[in-house]
Amino acid sequence: MFDNNKIKLCLTVPVILALALSGCHAGAPSEVAVDTTAGTKDKAVNETATDGGPSADNEKTTDKEDEHSESTPEVDTVDIPALKDCIASPDGLGNDSIAGCCLGGTGAADPKLMELVTKHFNAVTLENELKPDALFGYSNDSPAAGSIHEEEMNGEMILVPTLDHSRAEAILDKILRWNTENPDSKIKVRGHVLVWHSQTPEWFFHVDYDKSKDYVSRDEMDKRLEWYIKSVLEHYTAPDSKYSGMFYGWDVLNEAVSDRGTGYRIDNEPGNDKLTDSIHSSKSSWWKIYGNNDFIINAFRYANRYAPADVDLYYNDYNECDKKKIKGIIQLLTDVKSAEGTRIDGFGMQGHYTVNSPVCESIDSAARQYAEVVDKIMLTELDVKQSMLYNNTPEGLPEEFRRQAVYYKNIYEIFKKLKADGINVAGITFWGTIDPYSWISSHYPLLFDENYEPKPAFSAFTDPDFEGGIKSEE
Repeated sequence: MFDNNKIKLCLTVPVILALALSGCHAGAPSEVAVDTTAGTKDKAVNETATDGGPSADNEKTTDKEDEHSESTPEVDTVDIPALKDCIASPDGLGNDSIAGCCLGGTGAADPKLMELVTKHFNAVTLENELKPDALFGYSNDSPAAGSIHEEEMNGEMILVPTLDHSRAEAILDKILRWNTENPDSKIKVRGHVLVWHSQTPEWFFHVDYDKSKDYVSRDEMDKRLEWYIKSVLEHYTAPDSKYSGMFYGWDVLNEAVSDRGTGYRIDNEPGNDKLTDSIHSSKSSWWKIYGNNDFIINAFRYANRYAPADVDLYYNDYNECDKKKIKGIIQLLTDVKSAEGTRIDGFGMQGHYTVNSPVCESIDSAARQYAEVVDKIMLTELDVKQSMLYNNTPEGLPEEFRRQAVYYKNIYEIFKKLKADGINVAGITFWGTIDPYSWISSHYPLLFDENYEPKPAFSAFTDPDFEGGIKSEE
């Protein structure tokens, strides 16, 4: 078993040299010793908008003019291993696993960052551009002038707002062009997200799409819900869509379980937001209208109806290792799975962690519990904030990056062991590429620094000789 007293800290060998000499040929794990000393206590990540949220929206949308070249980026030729070749390998999480990153408009317009994306990742999740507020053109206070129009839905004409696909398509067109020019190195896409209490304009729930008027009835909201899911999925995944075949999965529902340990997220959750606000951070207008989980069941029912069978349907949530919240997430997964006409293929563990919190035992335990209910589990938004030990000085960064790398290594070993135990681990998506583009950039949470260079955490996934953290015994 792993002995924490025998950790050797590789602080003298430059990271880039180590990476240049390393491959991806570590033996398959036979046993992982869970690190019980890495953290001080099992605590939830204290972030309200842990999904990129409005705070990320403000700086990461594609509203500004593209200041960079539109040409397809060249593959990075720096002599370091490709992250995707290590994760998506027999010695990682399996050949078919996802090694992804989130990608927003700012990053997609940066040719140097796109070199990292095309070399190191085999999938992307659009950071904000497929969320409801983006598809409604960020007209959060009211629908865009003249956008309300009639469309046919199940033999009935209903009034709906116009969807604005421009931001999403600006990114997807670049991915499509890359895939066309590089058929042996295609990048897949994860859709994120169809139904969410946050980043959905409040007017969407009201009579005449006017938030000053009454809420619509449940029946009327069901029509809007089905129309929205049908419209989005058909636009991006229907056989006649130019993006057909690009999407491997879609987050149908996001963050619908309360952090209080009381089950579903409802309309009077704690928080400074009000239901009358244009956008919410904690309270659910979905619950306000329905008063139960019918909108959740219907969302997965409609997604199953309109999504291709080969597009996996997920529920996605944060604080997923918090014992208070696990019970509620499992209940949601069970309710959806047992309902007639639904399909749920997996659960997305967002993975917004802090160095050594949650502790490895909690991550391992939570993942195993979710895998008992759904077929697949996946880390969908992984990033790791700095620890309490960091002194917020440039001099302290090297040691903090070492701690971060060890924790990343611990997480990776846990999921490799889960895979070896027969659990269907679909892969890992990191919530960004370089630290400056992260939604929590001041916390240095990602694998690449401001110079587009790999940090020590990169070697936790690519260097089989990486020392520190839990390790498997032969």
